[in-house]
Amino acid sequence: MTLEEIKQQYPNEWVLIEFTELNDELEVVNGEVIAHSPSKEEINKKLMVARNEKIAIEFTGDADTGEAYLL
Repeated sequence: MTLEEIKQQYPNEWVLIEFTELNDELEVVNGEVIAHSPSKEEINKKLMVARNEKIAIEFTGDADTGEAYLL
């Protein structure tokens, strides 16, 4: 899925993404959603058991949280 499709499917949620493509600014272009939740803490718990090196966390809402993660 593209990041735009992820944002449309999971509005105002935190998503844990196994990315397949990044752009030049290291932003997710495409990937597969591993987990999603309105609670950042829930995503952090899922992150602890993720076994892939190509993981990103995104917030799909309009609010600028000032946070971005690329793991």
